[in-house]
Amino acid sequence: MHSWNVSPKEAVQIQKDLAPLLRLSRLNRPVRHVAGTDVSASRGSDRVWAAAVVCSYPDLRVLEQTWTEGRTSFPYIPGLLSFREIPVLLEALKGLKSRPDVILCDGQGTAHPRRMGLASHLGLWLDRPTIGSAKSRLVGEFSGLRTEKGAFSLLYHQGEVIGAAARTRGGVKPVFVSPGNRITLEESLEVVFRCSPAYRVPEPVRKAHALVTRLRREGGAG
Repeated sequence: MHSWNVSPKEAVQIQKDLAPLLRLSRLNRPVRHVAGTDVSASRGSDRVWAAAVVCSYPDLRVLEQTWTEGRTSFPYIPGLLSFREIPVLLEALKGLKSRPDVILCDGQGTAHPRRMGLASHLGLWLDRPTIGSAKSRLVGEFSGLRTEKGAFSLLYHQGEVIGAAARTRGGVKPVFVSPGNRITLEESLEVVFRCSPAYRVPEPVRKAHALVTRLRREGGAG
C-alpha cells in the first residue's frame, strides 16, 4: 500500500488518503477466535517488541501466541503510532498458525483525528476485521457515561460518531472503543465487552501486553 520509511508529514498525508478506503460493515461470519496485540518499546533506544495472543471466543482460552523483536526509526508521535508499531506487529502476526476472526489492538481505530488509528491502518493493510481498544482518548467528546459495567457513551468528533467510551469494569476509567476495519461499532463494543470479564483491558490485549512487557524486561530494557 505504501512505504513505512516516511516522514511524519508524509505519514499524515497517507492517513488522509487511506481513510476513505475503510469498510465499517458487519462481520460476514461468527467470531470464534480473537487475537489481541500489543507493542512495547525500549526507552532510549530503537528496540521494540510485538506480540499477538489468540484466544477462543467467548470463553477466552489462550490457543496460540507469537512475538517478535524489531527496530523502529519512526518517532513517537500521538496520532501516528501505526507507522512506529505496525511493521513489527505484522512480523508477529505472520507467526500465527491460525487465522483469527477479529484482531483487537491496543490503540485507536476510527477514534482518530483522521479516522486512521493503528487498528484501522492495520485492518486496511491486512484486509481483516480489526477493533481499536485504547486506554486513553485521542479525540472526541462524550457525556452521560454511567458507572456500571457494560455502560457506554458514544464518542463524537466534528459532528460524527467515531467510537464509544465503554465501561468494561464498574467504577473504573472507561476504554475507548472504535471499529478499525470491516466491522461495525456495535459489533466492536460487543466483542470488547465479552473479552473483558474481569479486567478493564480486554483479555487478549492484556495477555499480549503482559508478554511484550516480560520480553522487554528480559531484553534488558527495563
